[in-house]
Amino acid sequence: MNQKKLFLAFTAFFMCILLWGQTSKSEDKWGTLHAGFAKIDITPDNPVMLYGYASRKTLSEGVHDLLSARAVVFENNGRRIVLISSDLGSYGEDVFPVIQKSILDKFSLKESELFLSTIHSHSSPVLSLNKETGDPNNIKYTEILNQKLLAVITEAFKNLKPVNTGIGKGFSPVGSNRREMKPDGSITLGRNPYGPADKEVLVMKIVTPEGTPIGAIIDYATHATSLGPGNMMVSGDVLGLSEQFVERILGGSFVAPLFAGASGNIDPWYRILPEFNTEPGWIPEPVLLGTLLGEEVVHVFRNIKEIYQGGEINTSFATIECPRRKMTENNNKLTEAVQKTTVPVNITVARIGEDVGFVGFNVEMLTEIGMAIKAGSPFKHTFIITHCNGSSGYLPPAELYKEGGYEISSTRFEIGSAEMVVKKALRMLYDLK
Repeated sequence: MNQKKLFLAFTAFFMCILLWGQTSKSEDKWGTLHAGFAKIDITPDNPVMLYGYASRKTLSEGVHDLLSARAVVFENNGRRIVLISSDLGSYGEDVFPVIQKSILDKFSLKESELFLSTIHSHSSPVLSLNKETGDPNNIKYTEILNQKLLAVITEAFKNLKPVNTGIGKGFSPVGSNRREMKPDGSITLGRNPYGPADKEVLVMKIVTPEGTPIGAIIDYATHATSLGPGNMMVSGDVLGLSEQFVERILGGSFVAPLFAGASGNIDPWYRILPEFNTEPGWIPEPVLLGTLLGEEVVHVFRNIKEIYQGGEINTSFATIECPRRKMTENNNKLTEAVQKTTVPVNITVARIGEDVGFVGFNVEMLTEIGMAIKAGSPFKHTFIITHCNGSSGYLPPAELYKEGGYEISSTRFEIGSAEMVVKKALRMLYDLK
């Protein structure tokens, strides 16, 4: 071997040693990321009062599609994240503390390690544990749901295994701004295709070290309200049907929990329909929109090529008290307003590795706020999760108060609250870095 070849051989040898050492250090630093998925049927066995529309006065009249709770657990070096997406409307103020405590106690979790959320379907059971105001069927359903959530998390922990992850994003037109302005300048609930809307479809791909897909985490901003108060069938609506589509296409035991992004003023393109249209040849709009969103998820999932090992986990939780809006004497919340001067906002943040952040809110956040948090986040990809860890109602940005409209008339928050939430959430995300 001549001198030049000998030099090149030694150079290649030492480069291999150097690279091997760097890889080893990286693995020591990040550890091995584990994940486990599970899904459980939470469809009511009996007729129940349905969530979301006060005009409904009778019990449900059947089931169009099954409801599920989906859980994914991440673990690395003793740190954990438990994310639950349930095909429900909301964990209300009387229900959430009870279910939260049962989960935290059973699995010895910190508050910051739990993201208990709903897809905000308005065709799902009302959750209630209040024997004075709740329907007996709904109270029974909620008690059973609590046990099923414990069961699905237990199964997810049993399914923990080493994983690799990748992130991709697409876009979907399924959600549209709903704050439609009338000729007189008033704002009504309708369709405003020119208004702000977060079209991003964010997908986290989870595979075994050998490359076998086991699940995906999906984030998209829209209400699950393609169906209106006239519908009396149990359904996951657009988002629930989208989850089901993705799981059917990707097959096997694949689990695809979807989380509702900042969508307080975002509705499906076809909204508040009276029922599933069974006209021959017609594709019911919730199915059509759920499929359209699901196909984008599958396209994004299949196009994710960069897969990463490891991923350090870190989490944080905070409750901030925002100023409560002053009510008028004609408002039935006057007594509540007199008793309380603030509204609590629960903020839960977590990260996996350097590029992925999760931030959950117990509010129905308008899309401009979520987009601002994404823009300011230190993470390349930020999952905004609303209807998470409780329910404090609509949170609008300050500039919309002067316009009025349903979200403004419904909110309990004083103007300026959104800015407080954005600042706190971004501070918490930066502190995770």
